[in-house]
Amino acid sequence: MTHITPELLTDIRGRFAQIDHCPQQGERIFFENAGGALTLNSVVGTSQAYAAIPDNQGRDNPGSHELVRVITKAKEDMAVFMNAPGGQFFVGESGTELLFRLIMNACLGTGAGQVLGTTLEHPATRSACDRWARVAGQTHVLVEHDDETGTVTAEGYAARVTPDTKVATIVHTSPVTGMGVDAESVVKAIRAVAPDCFIIVDGIQHAAHGRIDLTAYDVDGYVISPYKVFSRHGYGVAWISDRLTHLPHNSLIDGPEDNWEMGTRDTGSYATMSDVVSYFEWLGEQVSDETDRRAKFVAAGEAIHAQEKALTDAMIHGTGNLAGLKDMEKVQIIGGVDNPAREGLVSLTVKGVPSVDVVKMLNDQGIRTHLRKADHYSGNILTPLGLDGCVRVSMCHYNSEHEVAQFLAAMKTIAA
Repeated sequence: MTHITPELLTDIRGRFAQIDHCPQQGERIFFENAGGALTLNSVVGTSQAYAAIPDNQGRDNPGSHELVRVITKAKEDMAVFMNAPGGQFFVGESGTELLFRLIMNACLGTGAGQVLGTTLEHPATRSACDRWARVAGQTHVLVEHDDETGTVTAEGYAARVTPDTKVATIVHTSPVTGMGVDAESVVKAIRAVAPDCFIIVDGIQHAAHGRIDLTAYDVDGYVISPYKVFSRHGYGVAWISDRLTHLPHNSLIDGPEDNWEMGTRDTGSYATMSDVVSYFEWLGEQVSDETDRRAKFVAAGEAIHAQEKALTDAMIHGTGNLAGLKDMEKVQIIGGVDNPAREGLVSLTVKGVPSVDVVKMLNDQGIRTHLRKADHYSGNILTPLGLDGCVRVSMCHYNSEHEVAQFLAAMKTIAA
């Protein structure tokens, strides 16, 4: 496998809309990928094309037949991309809505027992478990994450799982710390004690980094938000196992028993996921000689990981003659300096400068970052650290080391 070369990076950047400019702001560096990644140009074109189509699925006419073909192809594309072992893919209102729905049905369909999650998780899973565990007469238990590393381990889950654990949730990557969770080892720890537990993963923050392998994870549900993986807003994507498919769920009387979609969904949402999968396949072809389709996706994920590690290393340790964040006396890096779980994201604070002001000063220099506050979204991470906010700097593989250098030059002044 080859790394992403400067020449390939130029080609990659050319495939994304608004890569270096904002229609309102003008030229800018986009380090807000965790809030919504850049959109593929192909997705923009596909969205426009499908917005014009009046036909619905399930009719006996050529237009309808084509819509059904596109949806079938998208599900097949996603199955190879995520290495899905059976089960089914479907789209919904959003990633949050789908997580709520999967967790609701898992809780209601399993009876008294324990629902296991962690303090690392996004409120989409924590809130859903809190509500539906109470409705189902279950106990919601939270594994404490490690404040220093910004993640949670299989050992943490193993200490709290019990034989009557009926539902468990995992966040694949934290949207605040940027640290990944070893889902495969966590699942093994859970299933060693509660083999029939329904395990649902929030993959929303992880998906843009590639390297999804549902066969290896052995879970029952995996949810992503396409706008965070190069597609657009307006829908979420879920995969569920055959076990979860067959649990009682909302459906129409006398309708197909295995259908989890609520009403007629936008064919364009499926079509744009095929665009995303095609992009990963193309990237895999550029960085490897693989001919097997799944192997191309694996190669793409490895190249993305390597590129993003190079970017975060440059940001933390410095690049050229510019000092990195670790050498700026007033800067605190959440999750530590050398953390192997880091996925393309650095969250930080500057002593004596409110994070809201840091974000504004960076934005005034055309560098887009984001403020995370100790609110219902991020308080679970920030409050234990004694922080009321932090600056989230989130990168993706299409960002460049030159952009990192511009960010460090700006931070040198802000943190002086």
